[in-house]
Amino acid sequence: MGGDGLVPGSARLHLIDGLPLLRPDEQVFEAMIKGWRNQQLARNLSLGYVDDQERTVRAFTRHADAMPWQWTPQHVDEWSADLRAVHGCVRSTLRNYQGSVRQFCDFLTNPAYGWSDECLRHFGTHPVQVAYDWNAATHADEAEGEPERRAFTRPELEAFFDHADEEVLRVRGKGRKGWPPAVRRSHSCGGA
Repeated sequence: MGGDGLVPGSARLHLIDGLPLLRPDEQVFEAMIKGWRNQQLARNLSLGYVDDQERTVRAFTRHADAMPWQWTPQHVDEWSADLRAVHGCVRSTLRNYQGSVRQFCDFLTNPAYGWSDECLRHFGTHPVQVAYDWNAATHADEAEGEPERRAFTRPELEAFFDHADEEVLRVRGKGRKGWPPAVRRSHSCGGA
């Protein structure tokens, strides 16, 4: 906090009291984005992460064709369905995108930043949280990759290493000189 009691990202740091806005919707939205960026950077988040978060929120805003103080959970439902069905986003990407919108809404609705009051003053309404547990992807699995790319189970690993050991014995049984490298590969993979 600065000496004036304002936190990074505060509406009062980005909009001047008493100054009329030429295009209030665009100016308030840009100030919100700038404030959120500053708040995230003050938390020592990486610039790349902050850029990704901003890109996602801007994409959601374009898709919703509405400003944050007009968003509804239905906008999240429609956007999420579009991302999965039309754009083919995988579960983890969708969850990350929804998380960006959720975090932006958390920022906007936190009284410490004053964005709700600012929106009430300019638009007669205020932002609300629109990404909830009931309309957003959850992290349900320990490993959420696609089934064809999942991690090996313990029995599968044991079968794999048993096969590697058998290969060493097979190559050695032929009496050829290729078996010592096979032993090294087998041992480096965790075999006997």
